[in-house]
Amino acid sequence: MKEIIIATKNQGKVKEFEALLAPIGFRVQSLLDYPDSIDVEETGKSFEENAILKAEAIAMHYQRMTIADDSGLAIDYLGGKPGIFSARYAGPDKNDQSNINKVLEDLSDVHALEDRSARFICALAISIPGEKTKTVVGTCEGYIATEPQGENGFGYDPIFILKNRNQTMANLTKEEKNQISHRAVALKKVIEVIKHS
Repeated sequence: MKEIIIATKNQGKVKEFEALLAPIGFRVQSLLDYPDSIDVEETGKSFEENAILKAEAIAMHYQRMTIADDSGLAIDYLGGKPGIFSARYAGPDKNDQSNINKVLEDLSDVHALEDRSARFICALAISIPGEKTKTVVGTCEGYIATEPQGENGFGYDPIFILKNRNQTMANLTKEEKNQISHRAVALKKVIEVIKHS
């Protein structure tokens, strides 16, 4: 069984990676398994740049195949914000509820659903020591709800209404989300890359 490090301490993300990678023979580890893990500063100007920075630093440090993701929410009305600052939109403490509140506040004057269009974006970088880093991107289109709905998921899921469905990402079961999320779309592309590694 091949080992792969997911360069995150987010348990929600780790579970999503595990659900998709374990069936194809990968033992998934995360930075939670490495208490001494290095901190990689996200100084990139795009999701892809940040994912590459993290993947290459962790892969080199531990000499293992590493996948890093940088993902977030891009809202058209806000010019693509929160974008790469999604986790820290309301401040450095990365509080999901505070971030949701800030987005709802920023859109409080925007009432028509079509004007609240948004997408989740996930960039994944696959770094294997001694090889060129590869990247893939997945997106999921939708709209921002006027109030949170649903109990599942994490991050902005409770306010993200999926396009062509009258429900938020937080209304989906874990299995449903793993079929259609931005991370699932990117991971399906990643699986093709790492199968040939």
